[in-house]
Amino acid sequence: MTAVAVLTRRFLVEYVRNPANLLVLVLIPVVFVLVAAEPMADAAKLLGGTGQAVETATTGWAAAFLAALAMYFQTREARSADRRLVLAGLPTRALVVARMSTGLLIAVLVSAAALATLFLRTEVDDPLRVAAGTMMFAVIYVGIGAAVGSLIRDQVNGTVVILLVWILDVFFGPALTSPDRVEITRWMPTHFVTLWMVDLPSGHGGNLGDLGIALVWVGGALLASGLLLARATRGGRRHHGSRRPGWVGQVAKSFRMGLRQYRRNPALWILLVTVPFIFIWLSKLITEEQYSVMRVLDDGREIDLRFWLPDTHAGTMAPIAVASLATVAGLFIALNNRDGDRRLVQSGMHRSALLVGRFGEVAVAVLVTSAASLAITAMVFPAKQWAGFIGGTLLLGAVYALLGMCLGFLLGRVTGVLIAFVVPFLDLGITQSPMLRLEPPGPAVLLPGYGPYRVLIDTGLTDTFDEIGGVVIGSLWVIGLTTVVVLLFVTRTGRARRTARKAKHLLLQEAAAGSTAAP
Repeated sequence: MTAVAVLTRRFLVEYVRNPANLLVLVLIPVVFVLVAAEPMADAAKLLGGTGQAVETATTGWAAAFLAALAMYFQTREARSADRRLVLAGLPTRALVVARMSTGLLIAVLVSAAALATLFLRTEVDDPLRVAAGTMMFAVIYVGIGAAVGSLIRDQVNGTVVILLVWILDVFFGPALTSPDRVEITRWMPTHFVTLWMVDLPSGHGGNLGDLGIALVWVGGALLASGLLLARATRGGRRHHGSRRPGWVGQVAKSFRMGLRQYRRNPALWILLVTVPFIFIWLSKLITEEQYSVMRVLDDGREIDLRFWLPDTHAGTMAPIAVASLATVAGLFIALNNRDGDRRLVQSGMHRSALLVGRFGEVAVAVLVTSAASLAITAMVFPAKQWAGFIGGTLLLGAVYALLGMCLGFLLGRVTGVLIAFVVPFLDLGITQSPMLRLEPPGPAVLLPGYGPYRVLIDTGLTDTFDEIGGVVIGSLWVIGLTTVVVLLFVTRTGRARRTARKAKHLLLQEAAAGSTAAP
């Protein structure tokens, strides 16, 4: 027990010591509980859910999101160190208990942050029930984060898997949609937790009831993740490295190595196809069959038209899927190569060749992500101008992939992933959405998705192309973000080049001094 206490304290100190974790501990509850609660409640009414349930459930969503990613990176980053501890004689049981204890303490911390935000925002009828429900959300997602960290080595894949589970759980759960609309949603991790938390009895909880099944999910998540963590501490693994060839050859080499990483990662290709499929297809399935009025630009005039909601909802989900996946891809291309690129430049590789290769990797990620999303969208959404809709999707993917690269150069893994998800969600899912308001608010023009989204609405819903301005705004974002990426890359690798030059100069001085002193 002493070993467990010491390890738990050290793991928790490691979490708290990172100021970025404390920043997102405030940021995520503010985004979901304060900013997004009301628009999501409006969306829930369109989809057959209940507005009040959404405003309460946002605390659980925020706590779950924070807990899952914190636990994922805790287990993923420390996997090698955990194995060495076990090889050095630490009992596997003690290590697993310490990791899960840390996860439970993080669950308490993130739940407290989410609840504090809710209590500041509004009065709660049954605070104890809401607090217990929020804690169950967090504990279930601690288990999910630990399980994914134990099974999936690649951080892009792990992050996307967690986001996929969370998105399915939230957007197709009983708060945003009708609890009885699609039976498969009853198998979502927090389906029964949500129903019990908002005091909305399901009627399909069986003998255990909603609370009983919710507690089964809590215990099952902890048990399964603990077993997977114990399994992951056994055995050892490998490491890879890189080399260099002259300018064109270096560009080709950099690009080829990036593609090789994609090719060696079949799970990534599966995710790039399944995430848009589930996200877009399910959005059509759960949408109420009714018409909705949207404002569009048609033949140079703004007019309000009625559209069949199941079709248009699926079409508006496609940009969110593309933006989220492209941002995560750009983030991890920059993050995973950040230190390696510095060393490659230090060893003599051309900065420009290396950067062009990285842009090539991002372009491939955008093309694959966009192609997967468009293929699914074509099955459920009859776009009016397919050429323009494809172009707008590629433009949106490029903007968000470059934004992801900027985040990768500036932030760490946990903070970068959180921001990479929050920005597309707030931009495209809340601010730009034509389902929530006839036209976006004035400040929306400053967001990265404004221009490309105008193009997608125009080409998806009208017969004539009128959004030249949207293309211009999107192109300016691409140029601006490319410039920022270049400056960040040059700044980071420039230090490495100067260090290498200084070391070489010192070696030459030592060699000269040695030859002078020789008889």
